[in-house]
Amino acid sequence: MVEQEQRNASDQAWETRRRRAGIAAFLAGLVATLAFFAFFPGLPNVIDWGALLVALVVGVLARWLCQSRMTNAERKKTESLRRKGL
Repeated sequence: MVEQEQRNASDQAWETRRRRAGIAAFLAGLVATLAFFAFFPGLPNVIDWGALLVALVVGVLARWLCQSRMTNAERKKTESLRRKGL
């Protein structure tokens, strides 16, 4: 019973970390793309709807990439612990 409660608390903490990392990755992708469009020489220094849509797409892709890597790392960690019998 205690082990199950500890596992649930651990899973909830991991989900919270994963969610926060996803939010940070989304914001980083969004801001980096907007900064690219705003300051890159040769591009107009006007952020239009296309640039906003591209920034949103890049942010979503960054979030997806971050969360999928975290999930894969956690899966590998759990599999290695299972193999060791822990």
